[in-house]
Amino acid sequence: MVVGNLLALLQENVKRILAYSSIAHLGYLLVALVAGGPRGVEAATYYLVAYMLTTLSAFGSVVVLSETERDAENMAAYRGLFWRRPWLAMVFTAALLSLAGIPLTAGFIGKIYVLMVGVESALLPLIFLLVFGSAVGLFYYLRLVVAMYGSLPEATDVHVTRPAPSLSFATILILTMLTLGVVWLGLFPAPLIHTIRLTMASLL
Repeated sequence: MVVGNLLALLQENVKRILAYSSIAHLGYLLVALVAGGPRGVEAATYYLVAYMLTTLSAFGSVVVLSETERDAENMAAYRGLFWRRPWLAMVFTAALLSLAGIPLTAGFIGKIYVLMVGVESALLPLIFLLVFGSAVGLFYYLRLVVAMYGSLPEATDVHVTRPAPSLSFATILILTMLTLGVVWLGLFPAPLIHTIRLTMASLL
C-alpha cells in the first residue's frame, strides 16, 4: 500500500501511475484476506470484481488515446482532454474516481467493505496504512482529472493539432458497459454481494 502509492505519486507517466497504483490496490485487497473468515472473503471478492471493471476501463481509455506515433503516456497528453474528446474524458474520469474510492463508484464500496472487515478484525495498523494510502492516491488521481478538465494546451501541441481518430462501435460499447458497471456497482452493490454469499454457501 505504501510503496505502490508513493511510487505512483512521483510519476508523470500515466501508464506508470496506473501500474504502481495497482500495487497499492493489491495491498488493499490483502487487508481483507488477512482479516479472513466469510466476511473477509466477501470483501476481497467484491473488491476484486470492482477493481477489475475499473482497471479495464482505465487502461482501455489510455489504449484508445494512444496514437500510432506516440503513446498517450505523459500527463501533458491529457491536458484539456474534456474539450477535445468529452466522452472519453468522462469514461476515464469515472475509472479514476473509482480507483480513488470516491462515492457512487464501485471502488468506494470496495474500500468501505475492506475497511469494515479490517475494523472488525482489529487490524488497526493496516487500516491506518489503507487510509493513508487512499489519501495519497486521491491526490494523484485527482491531478489527472484536473488536467483533463483544465484549459487546452497551446495550439502548437501535437495532441491538439492532430485530428482525433474516430472510435469503432465495439470500442464505444465496451468502454460504455465498463463505465456503467463501475457506476452500477457503486449505486447498487447488494445484488453482487448477495451473489457472492450464495456462491460461498454453495461451495461450503
